[in-house]
Amino acid sequence: MNFQNPVFIPGPTNIPEVLRKAVDMPTLDHRSSLFGDILQPALKGVAKVLQSETAEVFIFPSTGTGGWETALTNTLSPGDRVLAARNGMFSHRWIDMCQRHGLEVEVVETPWGEGIHADRFEEILTADKSHEIRAVLATHNETATGVWSDIAAIRRALDAAGHPALLYVDGVSSIGSMDFRMDEWGVDIAVTGSQKGFMLPAGLAIVGFSPRAMQALKTATLPRTFFDVRDMAKGYANNAYPYTPSVGLLNGLKLSTEMLLAEGLENVFARHHRIAEGVRAAAGAWGLDLCAANPRVYSDTVSAIKTPPGFNATDIVIHAADRYDVAYGVGLGEVAGKVFRIGHLGSLTDVMALAGIATAEMVMLDLGLKIEAGSGVAAAQAVYRDSETMVTGAAA
Repeated sequence: MNFQNPVFIPGPTNIPEVLRKAVDMPTLDHRSSLFGDILQPALKGVAKVLQSETAEVFIFPSTGTGGWETALTNTLSPGDRVLAARNGMFSHRWIDMCQRHGLEVEVVETPWGEGIHADRFEEILTADKSHEIRAVLATHNETATGVWSDIAAIRRALDAAGHPALLYVDGVSSIGSMDFRMDEWGVDIAVTGSQKGFMLPAGLAIVGFSPRAMQALKTATLPRTFFDVRDMAKGYANNAYPYTPSVGLLNGLKLSTEMLLAEGLENVFARHHRIAEGVRAAAGAWGLDLCAANPRVYSDTVSAIKTPPGFNATDIVIHAADRYDVAYGVGLGEVAGKVFRIGHLGSLTDVMALAGIATAEMVMLDLGLKIEAGSGVAAAQAVYRDSETMVTGAAA
């Protein structure tokens, strides 16, 4: 594998050299005062990226999956009812985790390619007169299908139903790349990880708890030890962890949040939208559809591109890696073999995106797909040139 080539998987994403160096640091005594100089700015930086003034942030040596488990085990009890939509592989996995923990899940089966149907949630919540549903789970950005769901609409559904359920949001592939407003949308627990919008290696589960979620700690009885936020909060009060922290990754997270905030969150979101629009234009020029059902649910961090019936989309990913040393994402679950995924999040620029689009064209031509050489590149170039300012991004 040629490590000079950027990756175009939906995560882990490309790591800017400055962040790679921040992670690669000498051993530090994590019980010294120096650790607090890393920990506290990282916590505060994450809260700002979440656009929250009230969230308590907890960072575990784990991944987004550990963040899901943190959300469930700290706030729920065996037999509690939760409401969730299954519209992709990652929402499916969160539902599976709930069931393994003995929670009763009301699943709204949703076609893969569609976003969460907030109106259906409102119907179910309105009918739940006794308020047995304790939590609503929502995947903000379904990475398997390239689909975005409207979290603000889900909050409106909860409010319209007059329902007190907590709102938990998987923002693993959206936070730090797409607009996420924890306080404004009334999100009670936000879950993400280090390896996507924060442009770091995998290894940190990042979770924000609202004051309501913190109150739920008092009654939750699901077992937890490693992911107990009460122990973590006690450690934070003394600039420490209840166990050994990932100091290098935390140092990287501190700098990552500084970079995102220096670029300006609105600029970060605009950059991701522009790059995504170029990828979508390329797919259209190739005559290929997206898995996402319509433009209202297009993701700005990953595009799942359908290939013609009878063509194995996984061949594109394999050939790209073998022939050109470039990585794309395979289809997962119900769309395995039907789509290939171009990740366009994190440390990425227009120019880097064009390299990924051009390589995808070469791969498809090599494999005999009926596309016009240069068509996708030209379509993306038109998008990127039609701008008052060139996007430079966070890849410095």
